Amino acid sequence: MNLAKISANGQITVPAEIRRLLGLKSGDKILFFQKPNGEVVINNASAQAIYKAQKAFEGVAEQMGVYNEDDVQALVDEVRYGKETPTGNSTMPYGKKEENK
Repeated sequence: MNLAKISANGQITVPAEIRRLLGLKSGDKILFFQKPNGEVVINNASAQAIYKAQKAFEGVAEQMGVYNEDDVQALVDEVRYGKETPTGNSTMPYGKKEENK
């Protein structure tokens, strides 16, 4: 158990052990939320935002046909260079190989 004291202007110093546990650095923001049972929980707001973004994007790569690093690179190349990569490789639909004609 860790204890922190509230200053006259409402500030607290988060104990070092808790900062390490939450991955907090100077300047980070802390998220406070209350559970239905009344318990108040603190979390690293940056980490929480990343988790929320990951959840929001869950399944998007598969919907776009991005399944591996090559597909990611093809997507990056298309954004950077247009339809063809500098090496001339097509970036046709992600995750799909061009059929030999």
